[in-house]
Amino acid sequence: MLKQDKLTAGVAVVLAKPCPYVIAHIENYPIKNRSNLLQKKPNVFIYVVVLKHKPRRFVTAVTVTLVKLMAIEIEHKFLLANDDWRDCVTHSVRYRQGYLSSQPTSSIRVRTSNEHAWLNIKSATIGTHRHEYEYEIPLADANEILNTLCKKPLIEKTRYFVQDNGHTWEIDEFDGDNQGLIVAEIELSEIGKAFVKPAWLGAEVTDDLRYYNNNLSQHPYSEWKN
Repeated sequence: MLKQDKLTAGVAVVLAKPCPYVIAHIENYPIKNRSNLLQKKPNVFIYVVVLKHKPRRFVTAVTVTLVKLMAIEIEHKFLLANDDWRDCVTHSVRYRQGYLSSQPTSSIRVRTSNEHAWLNIKSATIGTHRHEYEYEIPLADANEILNTLCKKPLIEKTRYFVQDNGHTWEIDEFDGDNQGLIVAEIELSEIGKAFVKPAWLGAEVTDDLRYYNNNLSQHPYSEWKN
């Protein structure tokens, strides 16, 4: 997280507001001027450690290294117009996931893929960008949580990866209670970034609540009415 050099033991410190990505060695540099030293990088942040009795200055001789404070997921969801995308698949991954909590503002889920598993916390904002936090957890723990604690039905799907015009498309083909549903997603590095839509892409459903995994676990595709 934060690497500290030559910091006197017992000195009280506090966390100041985050600033953009930086890998730098800063000594007694005024916070108001720190932007001159920073190298910007999207969606990555650090915490700044400051002395309590010197709130306008960095701790002397602290080497500040990056820490991911908040991940912003920027994505668009689409239906598929046809199956031509299958000819462009580079590889695929099988996912199994379930939800521990689903609130109007957020969701907590567990997901497994091959030999790996993650705990994921995501804001429930509908639209192109949301806050997302993800942490790898032991596979055995994840399987036990999915089988015993998560709400049913679980989300089961195969994710196919397709390269097109410099972007990676993730196409989810659902099984189980959501069989028959296929959704394509593209994740962008910044809000509003332009991208070319492949010919096999259908209607955008980014703002349609029904197509989010959180809702598919509560209202599966098999229960939808035409």
